[in-house]
Amino acid sequence: MSKQLDLNFQPAWWMRNRHMQTILPRAFRPRLKADVSYEHLTTPDNDFLELAWAKNGNQQAPLVVVLHGLEGNINSFYAKGMLHALTKSGLDAVLMHFRNCSREVNKQPRAYHSGETQDLGFLLQTLSKRFPGRALFAVGFSLGGNVLAKYLGEKGQASRLAGAAVISAPYHLSSSCQVIRKSCFKLYQKYLLDRMKHSFSRKLDQIHTSINMTAHELSQIKDLWQFDDRVTAPLHGFNGAEDYYAQASAQPYLSLIETPTLLIHAEDDPMLSKQAIPLIQQVSEQVKLAVSSKGGHVGFISGANPFKPIYWLEKVVPDYIHSLIK
Repeated sequence: MSKQLDLNFQPAWWMRNRHMQTILPRAFRPRLKADVSYEHLTTPDNDFLELAWAKNGNQQAPLVVVLHGLEGNINSFYAKGMLHALTKSGLDAVLMHFRNCSREVNKQPRAYHSGETQDLGFLLQTLSKRFPGRALFAVGFSLGGNVLAKYLGEKGQASRLAGAAVISAPYHLSSSCQVIRKSCFKLYQKYLLDRMKHSFSRKLDQIHTSINMTAHELSQIKDLWQFDDRVTAPLHGFNGAEDYYAQASAQPYLSLIETPTLLIHAEDDPMLSKQAIPLIQQVSEQVKLAVSSKGGHVGFISGANPFKPIYWLEKVVPDYIHSLIK
């Protein structure tokens, strides 16, 4: 075991505002590149998952699966930063692009959503067969964190993972959607909705048998709840947005987790509701909570020098994983 983990996050004095923690990190690393190789993994339904591999050269190193957030990808600042930090610490990492978030359009009508865990399960099954001697870990951000937490609760002791870290996950989707609809003068909603509409505009011909929607009708959706009610829910077999939120939220699964798991969350997260803050009475004994008063949404920037920000997540997550390696 490594030395005791320091899970006490202290925000940078120059970035204590929750919106700054959430927004500004996206502008900090314009030149940071993810040194990855790509793989198309064929799925059982004749589709594919685009994987982005970041390797350190040690074929026996533990392997970490990284799950991005809503409309994220390999270019998301937190994803490429975490891949770099994991490989630098001696681990291998692979980012799984959710369907419809990869460079190419997926083949099947279905896409991804906050509670879709089958693709993650298939990937972990594939990796455990491909690398039978390697320990597997996973890190999930935001929506990807909700997917990971739900998967862990669903699988219990059969997760195939030796450990996991979940960051800024919307464990309570319905109330968190209402926060996003209003927060920061609706800036977050517009940012996410624009990306979601762009992604699904690539698939309109594929999904017409499930959703009868024209490009103009898609463009006229102005609200995240409406998008989930008219697109996400019917495309994936839910009876409207609220049914989707209820079934996809990971909160009821936190008490069922049997894998050592670190949950990182900020009380001031401007994109998630107070109901989404994980509480000690909601989680299993295998879960370690790191809930800070500050940090924003997938922010957690510390450091005394504004020109040299410290990415706290990129230290604490690799350290946690290494603490679990025997």
